[in-house]
Formats: sequence, C-alpha cells, structure tokens
Amino acid sequence: MTPVRDLGTIDRPLFVFGGPYSNLAATEAVLAIARERGFAASQVVCTGDVVAYCAHPSETVRAIRNAGIHVVMGNCEESVGSALDDCGCGFEEGSACDVLSRSWFAFTNERIGEDDRAWMRTLPRQIRATIDGRRISFVHGHTDDISGWVFASAPAAEKMRHLDSLGADVVIGGHCGLPFLDDLGGGRLWLNAGVVGMPANDGTPRGWFAILKPQADGGLGVSIEALSYDNAAEIAAMTAAGLPDGYRDGLASGLWPNMDVLPPAERQAQGRALVPVRRRFSPLTAAA
Repeated sequence: MTPVRDLGTIDRPLFVFGGPYSNLAATEAVLAIARERGFAASQVVCTGDVVAYCAHPSETVRAIRNAGIHVVMGNCEESVGSALDDCGCGFEEGSACDVLSRSWFAFTNERIGEDDRAWMRTLPRQIRATIDGRRISFVHGHTDDISGWVFASAPAAEKMRHLDSLGADVVIGGHCGLPFLDDLGGGRLWLNAGVVGMPANDGTPRGWFAILKPQADGGLGVSIEALSYDNAAEIAAMTAAGLPDGYRDGLASGLWPNMDVLPPAERQAQGRALVPVRRRFSPLTAAA
C-alpha cells in the first residue's frame, strides 16, 4: 500500500468520479465521457469503491485498470484487497445497510482474483495535487477513517479540521455517495464528485462526476455534472445474479433502499432531483 501519491503541480483540468460500485455500464459510460472530452488517463481520478453493489466486480476492476487512471483506495478496496469478512463501510451491525452488504460483499469476494486484490492493496489512501496554488487532497472518507462519512450538512468546523489535518486547501472526498460543493471561505473547499454506480437518492437514475479546471486568468473552475447511461443491462445482471432487490431497484428508481447512514438534512432531500453545479473561485492569493 502507498499511503500518499503526489501528482505535483497540475496546469490541466482534472476529471473526478467515485463509486463505480461494480456497475460496468456506468463505469464504461463515465470513462467514455472523459475520453471524448480529451482527458488523458493522467487527468482522471477515481475516489474509490470500484467494487460494491452491482453485478460486474471483476469486469469493472478490469475497465478501471485498463483505463490507467488514478484511483484512491476506498474501504471496499481495503477490505476486498485483504480478503476481509465485510466491506468495512461502517454500517451499524444489524442495520438494513449491514444486512444488504453481506450479500453483495460475498458475491464480490468470490469473483475477484488475487491479481486484482494485489492491485487494490497498492492503491494510495490519499492523492495530492496542486492546482492554481491550491493544495488538493483526494481521499475516500476522511482523515480519521477511510469509511468516515462527510455529507454536505456536516459542520464547517468538522470539514476544516480534516483540511487542516491534511494540510490542504481543497479536499475531494468520496464514500458518502452524494455530490456536493461546500465553500468554506478563505479559498478552502470541500468537494464530493458523487458516484457513478448508484443514483444520488434524488429520484433519477443518474450518476455524477466533477471537473476541476484552472482558469486562464487565474482561479479555479469547479463543475459537478450528471451522468446518464443505459442501466438496463446492469439491472438485468443483478437480477440474474440474485443480488439484493434494494440496490437493483435503486438503480431504476433513483432512490436508495434505505437511509440509515444519512443525516436529517440529506434524508429530507430524498427524491428531490439534483441540479448540476458550476462555480468559479478567484485565485487563492486573492481569496485568502
């Protein structure tokens, strides 16, 4: 395992997505968009959980590995890579999430070979880069826990503590499954690009990804965009594999099978269609 991978100073845009979740159709769709928009593999970052709920774990790993992109270790890679007994998602024992996870995790574990497990063990827990003078850290959960939950409603002080611990101006996280951008002031940001392998509990079947773009006149552009793809084949494959109905139905409905992990604000937003986000931030020296 590599704790940190430093990409150095980057003057080109970055394409970011999380949670392929063994959903091959969504993974192929988001990688195709990145290629069509001219992003080289070195400009693409996945925030982890390549495998999880859906029916194509080994095929999805192969697609990600063949793409040659940067990948942060998620808790699913940590667990599957080390052949542990559960996904390490941090679900409360006996909760609906915990019960559902046992089924897909066993399915995944049976289908991942040793070469892919070895690859998972090499993934960094953090990727660093500098854009427009901003120190950016890509992590899966947060600094205390690879499966730590950070949602949009989390207090700014909590997010700032993690930023300070990482020595970062911008954190790009994964794990929570919901895209958001939180401007914490002073040029400091928390971004979650969302995931592609499951909907964002907003009543639509879309996934989400993000783009960071240095501006010609200084500053940083950030956009969060929706991913539309044909999910019929993945739904059919999940049915054929006998995977839990909840996640399969969620692919179609856009609603999570339960909301055990969600804070009150995110629970209240269920079924409310998300809209893309586009922001431009002034150069760090001007913002600080």
